[in-house]
Amino acid sequence: MSRYSAPLRDIRFTLFDVLDIESSVGRLGFDDAGRDTIDAVLEESARFCGTVLAPLNRVGDEHGVRFDQADGSVTTAPGFRDAYTQFAQGGWGGLAAPAEYGGMGLPHVLGMPLEEMIDAANLAWGNFPLLSHGAASALLHHGEQWQRDVFLTRLVSGEWTGTMCLTEPHCGTDLGLLRTRAEPGADGSHAITGTKIFITAGEHDLTPNIVHLVLARLPDAPAGSKGISLFVVPKFKVGRDGAMGERNALRCGAVEHKMGIHGSATCVMNFDGAQGWLVGQPHKGLAAMFTMMNTARLGVGMQGLGLSERAYQNALHYARERLQSRALSGAKFPDKPADPIIVQPDVRRMLLTCKALVEGGRALSYHAGLQVDIAAHGADEAERRQADDLLGFLTPIVKACLTEWGVECTYHALQCFGGHGYIAEHGMEQLARDARITTLYEGTTGIQALDLMGRKTMQLQGAGLKVFLGLVEAFCKAHADDSALSEFVGPLREKAAEWQALTMAIAKRAMGDPEEIGAAAYDYLFYSGYVALAYWWARSVAAADASSQPQAFKEAKRETARFYFARILPRTLAHKAAIDSGPAPLLALDEAAFDA
Repeated sequence: MSRYSAPLRDIRFTLFDVLDIESSVGRLGFDDAGRDTIDAVLEESARFCGTVLAPLNRVGDEHGVRFDQADGSVTTAPGFRDAYTQFAQGGWGGLAAPAEYGGMGLPHVLGMPLEEMIDAANLAWGNFPLLSHGAASALLHHGEQWQRDVFLTRLVSGEWTGTMCLTEPHCGTDLGLLRTRAEPGADGSHAITGTKIFITAGEHDLTPNIVHLVLARLPDAPAGSKGISLFVVPKFKVGRDGAMGERNALRCGAVEHKMGIHGSATCVMNFDGAQGWLVGQPHKGLAAMFTMMNTARLGVGMQGLGLSERAYQNALHYARERLQSRALSGAKFPDKPADPIIVQPDVRRMLLTCKALVEGGRALSYHAGLQVDIAAHGADEAERRQADDLLGFLTPIVKACLTEWGVECTYHALQCFGGHGYIAEHGMEQLARDARITTLYEGTTGIQALDLMGRKTMQLQGAGLKVFLGLVEAFCKAHADDSALSEFVGPLREKAAEWQALTMAIAKRAMGDPEEIGAAAYDYLFYSGYVALAYWWARSVAAADASSQPQAFKEAKRETARFYFARILPRTLAHKAAIDSGPAPLLALDEAAFDA
């Protein structure tokens, strides 16, 4: 069985030393989010995840969920319901929710470590409360006051959970094709009819009611994505006074049998004239949908990070204990019958890759979470707009890169175990299976790439990229004469300049060939991710040097940064070469010739 212990030292280092979180959130008006409060949140999060959720990880994988065809009910794995009760009673679902709706009113960025710990401890369980945050965010920003009073407060308290019902059997990414209908009723509600698939936590036994946020079309809806509206459709009908009534006309039609996350209920949901209430304006559902989606995409990025951390911890422990052969340069542990495999260069390559991607990814994602707070509570409109631009730019990078790196890290960790990683005993194969879904739901890696390249960079004229490049330039300028950082500052500045030039070259070529954007998107995404991580590694070394951390910790940061710059950052060379090759290598082969 795999083990997990929350990496509190590095989490604290990232928050306090790299991001200077106390000052950052203090100036935003979060007066209660001082060091003592943050430490208390981290300690209790670690306790809950380590002692309650982590032991259930394998249980959920082995038991899965049980679906009753007769009544459409879903029963979760043993222990899941009790764990959720403890989660709700602890107020964890409302950590960053406004106090006026029952939340703790703490910064969003403090929810990032909690999400990381939950996902590392038990990804499948973590999916049940995950989408409640997206549903709550949509209601907070787009719902009527009575909807916030009735639904939002119960989502925040954890009394109910929420879902996002977007995908249909014939309609995934292209939501303009959706067919679910919404017929107006005399009482102001709507009758929702249609089928949604891949609905995470669409049915379960953790809470007495489930709040579905459903995309549907009104009778007068224009064709395409401009004709989509959003509705709140509870499992049990709920009046404007908050009283829960009879069962609504919806039910789970099936649960999917999946490669991983067996403990998570992935449902087909059938709506048969179910009572729902319009959220926001008619035909304006996309805006509310993206509010939900962006919240969920950051959350899924944290899933990749959490799985990478757990996999790395287990691989490191095994590499220190597993005796096999001798180091090529001579025995390192002559008192033992063989050396532990951590002395082998290839094992170190895999471990250091995991360490570099995890610790760098932690800084990248937590910083993105901080932009949520700045965008909402910044001192002026200019600061809020800049944070929103940066957040929009970073979201597809966090979602896609951290999940793809999650696949890479879980496979590296499994490889460190050799054949022992392939069998179920050590739990590594579960982590590898679970990681695969994170690159798919809430928008595949290819969709994130198109979002970054097409919308965030081309349509928005690189607004977020300009902000990030400004951070890089400010850092490089501040440390231009720091000899201790010269080995990082020089290469980072060169990569930032190349990044800007590469972006402009793609934009110029795209003016003559629109296929250029789609052809470059995937490689541009990862080029961007690797350069962004180089910035965070350089900042981490600077922060470590200036901190009161033990000398061994500082040296470990520096050596890991050196590994990153020497062994991982050069991946950008391959991505740039692929981008420079243009669309022709992808499009030249005729479709009919693929099977020639």
